[in-house]
Amino acid sequence: MSLFTAALHPNVGLGFLVLGASLHDILTRLKAEPQRFPKLDLSYSATKPVTNPVVLSLPGNGIRLRFDGPEQRLRLIEAIDFTKNRITYQEKDIAKPAQGTVGSPRIGGDATAGPAFKNIYHRLFGPTYAGEYIPPIEAGNSHAVGTYILSYPGVAFSFPLPKSAYSPNKDVVSLLSSSTSQTATSVAVFSGKSWAHARETLWDEILPSVKSAFLFNKSKEVVPDEISLIKIHGGGRLQLFKKWSNLSMWINLGETTPQDLVAELGPPDAIYRKNDQRMYIHKTRTASHSRSRSNGGDYRRPDDLTDTDQSSAHTGSDDSEDEAIEDEFVGNVSGECFYNYFYLGFDILVSPPQPASRTPPSQVTALNGKEVPGASTFKNGTADRLVATKMVLHANVPGSYPFNRHRRCRWDIQYLAADNSDSVITSETPFDDIEEKLREEWKSTYSSEEDAKKRQRGMVLNRGWGDSPGSSCEFLGGWEDSSGGVAAKKFDGSEDSTTTLYGFPGLVFEVLKNGFISAVTVY
Repeated sequence: MSLFTAALHPNVGLGFLVLGASLHDILTRLKAEPQRFPKLDLSYSATKPVTNPVVLSLPGNGIRLRFDGPEQRLRLIEAIDFTKNRITYQEKDIAKPAQGTVGSPRIGGDATAGPAFKNIYHRLFGPTYAGEYIPPIEAGNSHAVGTYILSYPGVAFSFPLPKSAYSPNKDVVSLLSSSTSQTATSVAVFSGKSWAHARETLWDEILPSVKSAFLFNKSKEVVPDEISLIKIHGGGRLQLFKKWSNLSMWINLGETTPQDLVAELGPPDAIYRKNDQRMYIHKTRTASHSRSRSNGGDYRRPDDLTDTDQSSAHTGSDDSEDEAIEDEFVGNVSGECFYNYFYLGFDILVSPPQPASRTPPSQVTALNGKEVPGASTFKNGTADRLVATKMVLHANVPGSYPFNRHRRCRWDIQYLAADNSDSVITSETPFDDIEEKLREEWKSTYSSEEDAKKRQRGMVLNRGWGDSPGSSCEFLGGWEDSSGGVAAKKFDGSEDSTTTLYGFPGLVFEVLKNGFISAVTVY
């Protein structure tokens, strides 16, 4: 294993680890170099995976990365073992160079391997204001060791300091010049003028564009525009907001063409064509299956449930020839297919036009006959012309089966917001709360109040079974090992492969066992 070498840029990042980069981008880059990054440890909250921070540790490289939960953006970079890396600042080593063979990891446990206070304060970064002392947990033990944080704009160093040696009346040079405190145990890279200020807004601060970081590093990498939020307006209309700008675009399902998509979003990362007919039986269900609702077909169209993920989930683990077709331009598309935008967090089904879902009742009342926002001026009058008809928004929930196939896509259901911005339903809202709001919105489509309160029976699927982890719905309890002659894949239990589908007009939710949404299909 080669030694991890990176240049430190305060307020920006450490090498290619740039503050503000997505968890998906970082993981994809690290997994592409297994010899350099042999082990990746991901820590997250099993009960609140999309609201609590996510921690990615690189034990073989002495690096720890912290991401916020909702956006999954890199917020804090920590070097915690200087025997396993080489970090430079302005082309100078911040810690003692490796002993022995060039490019080989240093021997662990060397107490003098960290950055020396004198080197930091006098040679590299210069003088700074007094730092912050964090006392040890054992308050009654006079020999216990606390931590003194020496902070500069965008970077901070942690020094061990015995409680008995600390005094608020001593200056930083006097405190850190002793032999027991002169070597830092860790360094942190963050965005802010000091660690004391950055700590308060670490998880929700709006970070600068990652494009500026790449320009700062003089990188030739092309960084595409990111989609920061998708507003679902109902009736097949979605508004996509671009990160670090005030620009947005509209996708009108049934009208937006592949040419429109490529012009606004760029070419897809992959094109997926496979046609799975195993769930076709549910398209011809008898009326008895939905007789409890006044408009069952409008409430949950079975065909929309069957291809909630006839998309990129296959591309990550199935090697068959009819899987993801890379590098194919939009002008060569024939027949329906999925446009996979892994780095934007969604897939778009391109197919012959289909009627969009009905406009939500609250919007019909609010518009009072006016044209809906985002409506296309030009209508597609050709029946055989391909248009966007469905959009699958992926949550990239840690612990879920399709984790890291897509970047996390954030969304909100705009027509449920009403006039109260605090009640917006978002991608971080538990499904139970979303279901309650949607039942209230669509209560006029129920035959009775009792029907409205009755919980909808979900359709359960397991992505760990069969010949393809992302294949369409497979019911629990009713399926033998009969996956077309292909043995079922073994599942190691590290991810949650069982999810449940719930449908509402224009929306199909794929819900994890912890109640959070793994993906939502808009049609």
